[in-house]
Amino acid sequence: MPQLGLDEDGRAAHISPLDVRPEYLLLQNKSKSKKIKATCASWKKLQFPPRNLGLIGNDIKSLHSIINPPVAKIRNIGIMAHIDAGKTTTTERILYYSGYTRSLGDVDDGDTVTDFMAQERERGITIQSAAVTFDWKGYRINLIDTPGHVDFTLEVERCLRVLDGAVAVFDASAGVEPMCQDGMGVHSFNYAVESIREKLKAKPLLLQLPIGEAKTFKGVVDVVCKEKLIWSPKSDDGKDFERKPLLEMSDPKLLKETTEARNALIEQVADLDDEFADLVLGKFSENFDLLPAEKLQTAIRRVTLAQTAVPVLCGSALKNKGVQPLLDAITMYLPSPEERNYEFLQWYKGDLCALAFKVLHDRQRGPLVFMRIYSGMIKPQLAVHNINGNCTERISRLLLPFADQHIEIPSLTAGNIALTVGLKHTSTGDTIVSSKSSALAAARRAEREGGKKHSQNSEAERLLLAGVEIPEPVFFCTIEPPSVAKQPDLDHALKCLQREDPSLKVKLDPDSGQTVLCGMGELHIEIIHDRIKREYGLETYLGPLQVAYRETILNSVRATDTLDRTLGDRRHLVTVDLEAKPAETSSLLPVIKFAESVREDLSQASREAVENGIHSACVQGPLLGSPVQDVAITLHSLVIHPGTSAAMISACVSRCIQKALKKADKQILEPLMNLEVTVTRDYLSPVLADLAQRRGNIQEIQTRQDNKVVIGFVPLAEIMGYSTVLRTLTSGSATFALELSNYQAMNPQDQSTLLGRRRGLS
Repeated sequence: MPQLGLDEDGRAAHISPLDVRPEYLLLQNKSKSKKIKATCASWKKLQFPPRNLGLIGNDIKSLHSIINPPVAKIRNIGIMAHIDAGKTTTTERILYYSGYTRSLGDVDDGDTVTDFMAQERERGITIQSAAVTFDWKGYRINLIDTPGHVDFTLEVERCLRVLDGAVAVFDASAGVEPMCQDGMGVHSFNYAVESIREKLKAKPLLLQLPIGEAKTFKGVVDVVCKEKLIWSPKSDDGKDFERKPLLEMSDPKLLKETTEARNALIEQVADLDDEFADLVLGKFSENFDLLPAEKLQTAIRRVTLAQTAVPVLCGSALKNKGVQPLLDAITMYLPSPEERNYEFLQWYKGDLCALAFKVLHDRQRGPLVFMRIYSGMIKPQLAVHNINGNCTERISRLLLPFADQHIEIPSLTAGNIALTVGLKHTSTGDTIVSSKSSALAAARRAEREGGKKHSQNSEAERLLLAGVEIPEPVFFCTIEPPSVAKQPDLDHALKCLQREDPSLKVKLDPDSGQTVLCGMGELHIEIIHDRIKREYGLETYLGPLQVAYRETILNSVRATDTLDRTLGDRRHLVTVDLEAKPAETSSLLPVIKFAESVREDLSQASREAVENGIHSACVQGPLLGSPVQDVAITLHSLVIHPGTSAAMISACVSRCIQKALKKADKQILEPLMNLEVTVTRDYLSPVLADLAQRRGNIQEIQTRQDNKVVIGFVPLAEIMGYSTVLRTLTSGSATFALELSNYQAMNPQDQSTLLGRRRGLS
């Protein structure tokens, strides 16, 4: 992104991010060069002609307006799609055409801006979301390029949570599906549009039509303005294109097709927007051609913001065509931060309120925390309060994110995405405010204005912004350092990686004492292992990959237990009588009930001790040591000797539940995956035969153009290493997508085989 620095004579000069050295950073007062020392006050006074910053005309803007543009001119957007559909390629073109990179990056060449991790460049996929800040025609765009692989779904969700709009990229040959084989252009544009309508249940507004197909694709038609945009065949980088009106003499067929598409678009928008309908039926009912493009664009923006329809454009990022009109559409139709309704903002009255949505670890600077600022302002050296962690921290530096490059800035206001340095305890999903007192004041306003709606929530809960629901991991394996002396280093690396990636879980096996790594898939575990080696310099050893099974019980059992122990001069005596039975509804956590006689006499401290004991007992089941779910625990009797500690109560309850679980009829639950395989007709039979051997349950086989799409369920245990097998079976022509469906009971034979294998009997 072009930035301000000072030239050799001390005058304001524009520099590219690629030229940024520490002494050119904004507000960098530690430079050895006397000519570039500038105080905060002198920067604020500085006026300059903003060349190449996307501003229209000869506007003279202060530095403050470039760092903090008007909220109406900000667009926070994400690029999202299936794997290989072209998200990162689209982002690269956007950066190039907006003037923020000097050359076009390519995923296959491993030189893209947003895929800056070594693992991303080697595999040609996006693993971490990357934030990019740039300007386009006077608008500030904060863009996030998200992963498409199912193992990194959480990475997408936590970033989309803080964005105001999104650009969904679809492969024209596949539509809303996992298959992404054709990167050549738009030969199936109409199919993709229909797919959006059918699969996403959305109302697509066709704003463009393709000119040509696949290799003959050369441009697009702007349906709103009835113009054609033709990219020059001599321009390799796609910067040069012509915008010409469609004429009856030169383009009769294209003009007729465009007129029909425009009329259909006008009718579509009129059905969704009453204000536009009145305009069309009144002034332009006889001839839609007379309707000004500006009126139609305004109405399209209204229905887009109302989320009743979605604008659809076409192009080929790979062939450098159609990206500039996409940027225009982003600024024209997607909402600014002030056009999103956030109820909680009224309670803060302009005080700082921000959501930490991503944490990165930098070896030199420590944790880097990405924040979406909803109200107020962030500055360096600002003390902030973390509501979730109930702690106060200080922001040492404030940066503007440019993929893996960061430009230091003096302040950032509401509506922007900031990158902060210095927050040691903030994690993904934490709510950040200016102080504890401002949080309490906001809570009182929420209580006063929210009334009964919020009466059952605590003050803290009312203030917490929506975090991210962390899915349960489905794969796990042991991880060991090269030597015992390296264990602290491994623990530190895993702690840092967990803070970055909430879907990564690390636990200690109580029996073996080994560290267990739990993740969302094979690729997820593989990437974590690789990062520990590259970023932390540790050669670790992974145990065999295991499936995260769960356990449950099939019948009701009752158990009693007594714990009688004297520690020092203090006697701890507890007697427990409880019942464990299958829960009526599926629940990962145990359903806890207290008999009437117990509930009346139980103190809050004893109640918490009982609940802790129940939860700890259900962490490991009696069959495989897997978590126990779908179980209800009823406490019938609890006798506690005076002076007995809460820890002893928990221990007795936990031991009693383990006794009950061992007595019950037990059942192993295994993760079941939704599976979609897209394969050519020639290879359908071997794919189906292979899935039958994997205990697959085929639901249907769809036809999509020349391909077959197999849809069904398959146990996760049977699908490990499936990508390699599928490539071999189909000569690399098939693709597949997996997603966790639910947990289902294993049949007795499969359960016996699994238990025998775990005990070393088979």
